[in-house]
Amino acid sequence: MSGMGIGIGQRPENRRQRIVKSLWTGIWLVYLSAPVTDLLHGGHSAGVRVLGWIGLAAFVGWYMVLVFRTGRGERNGLVLGSLGVLTAQSTVLALTLGREWLVLFVYVSIASGAALPLRLARWTIPATSALMAALAFAVPGGRAYLAGLLVPALLGGFAMTGVRELVRTTVALREARATVAQLAANEERLRLARDLHDLLGHSLSLITLKSELAGRMLPDHPDKAARQVADIEQVSRQALVDVREAVTGYRRPRLTAELAGARAALTAAGITAGIPAEPDLAGVPEDSESALAWALREAITNVVRHSGARRCTVELLRRQTLDGPVLELAVEDNGSGASGQGPGNGLTGLTERLQKAGGTLDAGGIRHGFRLVARVPAGPSPDVGSGP
Repeated sequence: MSGMGIGIGQRPENRRQRIVKSLWTGIWLVYLSAPVTDLLHGGHSAGVRVLGWIGLAAFVGWYMVLVFRTGRGERNGLVLGSLGVLTAQSTVLALTLGREWLVLFVYVSIASGAALPLRLARWTIPATSALMAALAFAVPGGRAYLAGLLVPALLGGFAMTGVRELVRTTVALREARATVAQLAANEERLRLARDLHDLLGHSLSLITLKSELAGRMLPDHPDKAARQVADIEQVSRQALVDVREAVTGYRRPRLTAELAGARAALTAAGITAGIPAEPDLAGVPEDSESALAWALREAITNVVRHSGARRCTVELLRRQTLDGPVLELAVEDNGSGASGQGPGNGLTGLTERLQKAGGTLDAGGIRHGFRLVARVPAGPSPDVGSGP
């Protein structure tokens, strides 16, 4: 599931998400109202206003690019060079156009905290604030602006260092989740290989041994060879039954086990989980239980991997309908919701699986998240159309 929002530490994946992040970054540019007002009503000549607008546009563009690309692995030297350009622009504009332009240094300080590691930002932020203070004494009337700008420059810069560390931690957590999921898949494959080896190793060894024995007995003792062949047939049939039972066990998840797995997965992902107690599945067909278990597995996988949710609730209810009793599974999260590009392969396959069991699937975004509802028959199918 992926909506128009993006989580902390998650890069924009489409045009809509890039627009959202640009707007969120650009909303703080409202504090540039002082330079804008100075250009509009500061009494500057036409040529100075043109140069001022060009300088302001260049500053904003450079600042947006630097902050927007925060965390993409640029070398510190490149970031320091970019901050140097912003500082030079701020200095020239403040010295030539007046005290209203000192506010640009607040943005330089914030960009330092957002784009540099703490070991460097702890020096660049105070240095930027000190330069702004020096210019405030050099620019006419700048001292009156100093008190209102120095604190935001220092606090804003160091606050952004905290945000940067939060982004880095979130990215590391996402990578750790992907690694855990991969390790779990590898462990499941190893478990399947071990179980098949345990099931077939003894049977195949016995079949080989009896085949060799029957081959030696066949010329002189055909009756004994026939008994060995009968034993081979019996062992082969039992091995086939064992393999079928093993594969069926892997392909038919149980709802109780999936509920326990959902609780563990959500807890490991840092998501507050609301999971019902062990359900009463008396009378529920095996196909219905298996289909709901698959639905729960797919829903929890989407919540953990794609939604960015902080809370997920699972409900399991029996309902009476005109078509008979149904078992309803509802999974609701407060994440970013489903993509607007249509259902994914997981939901499409899940819909087909539920339809085979006589059930239905409803999934879609809600006001504050995403909700998936799967329904399956909770009892034997009614004898519709049977004669007297």
